[in-house]
Amino acid sequence: MGDWNVRLNCIFDLMVLPFDDTYFMKKALLEAQEAFDKGEVPIGAIIVVQDRIIARAHNLTEQLNDVTAHAEMQAITAAANFLGGKYLQNCTLYVTLEPCQMCAGALYWSQISRVVYAAKDSERGCGVMGTKLHPKTVLLGGVLETEASMLLKKFFIQKRNLN
Repeated sequence: MGDWNVRLNCIFDLMVLPFDDTYFMKKALLEAQEAFDKGEVPIGAIIVVQDRIIARAHNLTEQLNDVTAHAEMQAITAAANFLGGKYLQNCTLYVTLEPCQMCAGALYWSQISRVVYAAKDSERGCGVMGTKLHPKTVLLGGVLETEASMLLKKFFIQKRNLN
């Protein structure tokens, strides 16, 4: 019986949890691709609670003619509606670009527990702008940064070549 437990523990040690930050960021990248396909700046976001996606969104600023229709804002609204309340405690936002000042402000008020972003926004990101998230919010950047950056660069290269 002892050998069996040792072997079983070794098997579990080798298993990779399928629901990690990389897994969920890939889902956010799918949303970013959808934005790209619609001619929107390719930023995607999802919100997760207990390893369950409760909101999916991407930029809709062009389609809705609304400067506030960022992926994060759409995801916050969808998640709040799903949960039936305005606070997103115990939730994680996965977004393909570091949130801007506006989105960081909304995330502050939502009291979201974690924000995970892919690419850093060195010009308009909440970090460079000095915007604070809620004191209990954990911020993590750089998850699939290369993939998110490549999609953004591809979008802006194509946009410049069309003009």
